[in-house]
Amino acid sequence: MRVAAPAKVNLFLGVGDRLPDGYHAVTTVLHVLEFGDEVSIEPHARLELHCDVDLGVSPEGNLAYRAAVAFGEVVGRIPAVRITLCKVVPHGAGLGGGSSDAAAVIAGLSALWGLQGDERALSVAASLGADVPFFLMSSPAALMTGRGDVLGRSLTGMPGLPVVLVRPPVSVSTAAAYRAFDASPAVPGDPARVLDALEVGDPGALASSLANNLEKAAAVVAPEVLTVRSWLQEAPGVRGSLLAGSGSAMFALCEDDEAALRIADAAQGHGWWAHATRLGAHGVRLLAD
Repeated sequence: MRVAAPAKVNLFLGVGDRLPDGYHAVTTVLHVLEFGDEVSIEPHARLELHCDVDLGVSPEGNLAYRAAVAFGEVVGRIPAVRITLCKVVPHGAGLGGGSSDAAAVIAGLSALWGLQGDERALSVAASLGADVPFFLMSSPAALMTGRGDVLGRSLTGMPGLPVVLVRPPVSVSTAAAYRAFDASPAVPGDPARVLDALEVGDPGALASSLANNLEKAAAVVAPEVLTVRSWLQEAPGVRGSLLAGSGSAMFALCEDDEAALRIADAAQGHGWWAHATRLGAHGVRLLAD
């Protein structure tokens, strides 16, 4: 069984006050990308996870492995499967690769065990991380509240809009970004303009509405993100750019596919990881052979 695990971008990210449970109040507008990992699941004697990239964690510490264990415990099944991760989404980039992989495992096991549509999948996803439930949703975009894990509104999004992703050779720990944020909080703002732009399908209005109040804190952790941001702002064909989640990747909405490809090529010339893609139409989904 093969499952597509798309990356995401935060078109709006507003981090608020710290909650009693230690997390922060978060309002965010998420949108999937066409770009992402692929997760394969096959019956096996015991649970194993293999990844074609060294992520610096043990297989048992990988969020995809933990998703299999947690989902199996909740539904009363033994996850006797081999999970293989084909990774293309960079680690520590703010693009949600690990969360999407975990959601893909839950979706794959749901199909394997005949549990598609089981509401327990979403509760397990939420226990693993704030972004994980989003990837299990049928809509390509959503307004999320709570700590970023509560669906506020499903959105049709703007699939097909060209995007370029650019990441300097440094990772940003989400925990480190939030520590920097707590040391110098920023006002979270309002997602209304982003939501209005998506509602009417206006790429220009969307680009001018992008907002992320975690960007300053991420730049404290990794100043290189500001270098990429400044470079993208000057690149021909860019409508608007923003930090992806807590970073370190930046994304830019582009005028057309050619501009996205051209910018990605130029960014690679600077020694940065880059990829041209588009806003996507689907969360995690099973792939036909």
